[in-house]
Amino acid sequence: MALWFFGFFSFAPEKLPFARMRRPSLRPSWREQRGPEATGRSVRADRKRSGQGEARAVPHTRLPVGVFEESKASASGERARSVSCACALYLFSFSLPVSLPASFPPLSPVEEPQGRTMSRRRHSDDNDDGTPHKRRRTSEPSEIEERLESLICRVGEKSSSSLESNLEGLAGVLEADLPNYKSKILRILCTVARLLPEKLTVYTTLVGLLNARNYNFGGEFVEAMIRQLKECLKVNMYNEAVYLVRFLSDLVNCHVIAAPSMVAMFENFVAVTQEEDVPQVRSDWYVYAFLSSLPWVGKELYEKKDAEMDRVLSSVENYLKRRQKIHVPMLQVWSAEKPHPQEEYLDCLWAQIQKLKKDRWQERHIPRPYLAFDNVLCEALQHNLPPFTPPPHTKDSIYPMPRVIFRMFDYTDDPEGPVMPGSHSVERFVIEENLHCIIKSHWKERKTCAAQLLSYPGNNRIPLNYHIVEVIFSEVFQLPIPPHTEVMYTALLIELCKLQPGSLPQVLAQATEMLYMRLDTMNTTCIDRFINWFSHHLSNFQFRWSWEDWSDCLSEDLDKPRPKFVKEVLEKCMRLSYHQRIVDIVPPTFSVLTPANPTCIYKYGDESNKSLPGYNVALCLNIAIKNKASNDEIFTILKDVPNPNQDDDDDEGFSFNPLKIEVFVQTVLHLAAKSFSHSFSALGKFREVFKTLAESDEGKLHVLRVMYEVWKNHPQMIAVLVDKMIRTQIVDCAAVANWIFSSELAHDFTRFYIWEILHSTIRKMNKHVVTIQKELEETKARLAKQHKRRDSDDDDDDDDDDDDDDHSIDREDGPLEEQIERLQEKVESAQSEQKNLFLVIFQRFIMILTEHLVRCETGGIDVMTPWYKNCIERLEQIFLQHHQIIHQYMVTLENLLFTAELDHHILAVFQQFCALQA
Repeated sequence: MALWFFGFFSFAPEKLPFARMRRPSLRPSWREQRGPEATGRSVRADRKRSGQGEARAVPHTRLPVGVFEESKASASGERARSVSCACALYLFSFSLPVSLPASFPPLSPVEEPQGRTMSRRRHSDDNDDGTPHKRRRTSEPSEIEERLESLICRVGEKSSSSLESNLEGLAGVLEADLPNYKSKILRILCTVARLLPEKLTVYTTLVGLLNARNYNFGGEFVEAMIRQLKECLKVNMYNEAVYLVRFLSDLVNCHVIAAPSMVAMFENFVAVTQEEDVPQVRSDWYVYAFLSSLPWVGKELYEKKDAEMDRVLSSVENYLKRRQKIHVPMLQVWSAEKPHPQEEYLDCLWAQIQKLKKDRWQERHIPRPYLAFDNVLCEALQHNLPPFTPPPHTKDSIYPMPRVIFRMFDYTDDPEGPVMPGSHSVERFVIEENLHCIIKSHWKERKTCAAQLLSYPGNNRIPLNYHIVEVIFSEVFQLPIPPHTEVMYTALLIELCKLQPGSLPQVLAQATEMLYMRLDTMNTTCIDRFINWFSHHLSNFQFRWSWEDWSDCLSEDLDKPRPKFVKEVLEKCMRLSYHQRIVDIVPPTFSVLTPANPTCIYKYGDESNKSLPGYNVALCLNIAIKNKASNDEIFTILKDVPNPNQDDDDDEGFSFNPLKIEVFVQTVLHLAAKSFSHSFSALGKFREVFKTLAESDEGKLHVLRVMYEVWKNHPQMIAVLVDKMIRTQIVDCAAVANWIFSSELAHDFTRFYIWEILHSTIRKMNKHVVTIQKELEETKARLAKQHKRRDSDDDDDDDDDDDDDDHSIDREDGPLEEQIERLQEKVESAQSEQKNLFLVIFQRFIMILTEHLVRCETGGIDVMTPWYKNCIERLEQIFLQHHQIIHQYMVTLENLLFTAELDHHILAVFQQFCALQA
């Protein structure tokens, strides 16, 4: 265990590489000069001037800029000033010692409590010449709206006042503002219901209080939520739609929505499972939206409509029994079911709901502030939901893909702290769901996100650090792709270690050890992400790790997952540092796994290789390039290189000549080996020579082979050079794919960097197609806009000018129509290249896998070798990471490659992929 590494800063935080330390100064500080007594007075005076008192700051929640449209409501100056005062007074009722964000408009001196100055401009009673200052206007409607937005977003944060008193005060402020700012308040509440789901019950309570005071507003809010739900479903925002459904269901607890209408809505949801000729993922989503709302509202609905609820749950159970789960193996992080089963998400949620029902719908972790207002809310009039019919399935509908629930910890992993809820308890679902919501809301600000995670309510009743680490790794390893960029999770975990140096690093070290021990059954894609995270994390901690604890991997076959993992981690660490540093930090016994010195291998630089063909030409070429020879001079030198593929070279001397390519590429890369920039400059300077020598497909493939021979000890250089060659069109994407599957790279076929190159190549091809398609759509839009303007002008033209107008219209439309034709040809050509790239990749996969299966069958060898596991999971990785593009060519792949005659081991991968969106 490397507990000492992850926990060393619990007792020595000043030694952290990321610690913010000031440079020591030889001069005494102003506090030292003035003495401790003066220092105390100064600090107290500073705090008094800033209004911060003795309390510490807490994170502030604010919705993204641009979420809300500014509504320009008209109001009198007196009305605006009174609203500002009400907002200010309510704000200070929080007694929050926090500084307002820069986007929060400053309060004018009239609105501030005595002793607190927050205006950006300093006001004095008189100018130097005795004339009074002109007071700034602060009663603009937009300023009031911003204050309302901030107040609504802040409710529920840490405060010296109780949440109930804050909610009651805010409800009073909003009620007073409804006559002039109702549309703005509706927009804000609907948006926070969608974007801040972790504070769901806080906002449902607020809506309940407003409904009790203003029945019409409650009805308008429910109608606005239904409109927003329909719009989310229309534009395929299904994750946000789940939050809206959950919000509506919790409004039943606040006596805003009548329980019978909510049950009727859920019945319509579950009725989707009876639809014919629709994908299973559509039915899955509506069932999930229903089941995931029951922890909040199940008890209330069951008390009032138990027979109807039993009928709906029975329909769900029947659906879950008949649905297909072929896709599950492709999405599992581990292939083994021990120590924690990898359950499909609907199966796991159904088991949790069944246990909740058995416990009579009693759960102990959802905060329910509306219970404190039960005597007020129970007297409010309720609204019936308007009839809601799920929108029909269309070809443009894109439903969320199924998931597998990630489990890493259970109650045995933290025997001293609070007991972790079981995997089938609804508390586990609620906690994980809220933590996911916090990450989704604040992932762009790692400090705020970490603070919000650690301040999760009820953290003294659960092992919060274990839950946080498990939830973060569940997102890191989520297939097909993580919800957010991978580097965010590294930054977030580092920030969490800063905030909890005494406990969270130990949990993180424990998780790392568990992941390492389970590498044998871990999905290869997840191993890649584990390598990326761990190497990046080590780079932030001076690459310290107790490598001796992992010395058991040295006795294993180097093709096994554990030694391969350590080798790839060290390789990745070298990219973030340098070779000698990596050699120094690992024990000498790990030398077999230490990356090679990343030097250039130039075979023409050794005099012992004088007998090599092309040696003398390489020397001449070396001198010529140093003397800044032109491309024509280089061609002249290369013309003397014999072609081993034929007796007499052709007249031009520019056809595929492997020796000519070898001499030129070896020499150029050797001379430019000093840095990445030198290599990029060389490729740009001699681009025409490269393109001429590599004109044929064989030539492109040979350029890549020679480049690999030169830089085989420097995988990062290989990756960036391939990227640059594609950008400069020296080689194409299909050539890179064929090179990766060639026999020359068989030794490195399972290395991490090889697949890094292949996925980068596919992404470049996809981006190229998207760029041309976007350009085509923009040109069509310009032509349509031009036609629309012409049609509007035709109404004002005289009939005598028709002939002249027709000629001018033709002249205007002609260039755009020609451009559209050219772009359409480019799009078709790019899509053809894209389809060909995937055909090449999948065909080569089928060939090498089939050869392996035949070889194992004839030799009586077990098929499941480390190479086969890596290769078959790399095939799955291609399908998953590029599933949106591959779906366009499913018919072609099924007819040409993945036919019924294919071996069932390979065909199963294709069938699992098809089931993801079936």
